[in-house]
Amino acid sequence: MRGFVTALAPIHHLAEHSDGFVWRLQTGDDHGLCVIREGTGPAFLNLSVWRDYRSLHEFVYRSRHGHFLRQRERWFDKTRQPSTVLWWVTSGDRPTANDATRRLSHLRTYGPTARAFSLRCRFAASGTPVASTRPRSSTPR
Repeated sequence: MRGFVTALAPIHHLAEHSDGFVWRLQTGDDHGLCVIREGTGPAFLNLSVWRDYRSLHEFVYRSRHGHFLRQRERWFDKTRQPSTVLWWVTSGDRPTANDATRRLSHLRTYGPTARAFSLRCRFAASGTPVASTRPRSSTPR
């Protein structure tokens, strides 16, 4: 876990200075993550608010954060269920850890909806599904 823990402060700093970053939940602990109980052990909760999906996507996949994201199996067990949830908040809202765990539970139970969705199956703030921009493989006819 040393690589993960060592990266926390620089990655949090990078997020906080990234275009589109609004706010993140912080704890009094040095690592700045909420640790919650889930199942048989601890789970890390990283909760942040971004201006829009594009800004979040740039940070998650295109910044130095993406390097650590690609190595996550070194530090975390792979899960079959969603571990990331997105939802829209109104300007000035500061979600709580309980808000996040309820939204994640909703996503795991019902799949992506306007209330709780995933990185791959998103909804606009209006509640309408966002068409995927990922290229689809085509079958020759």
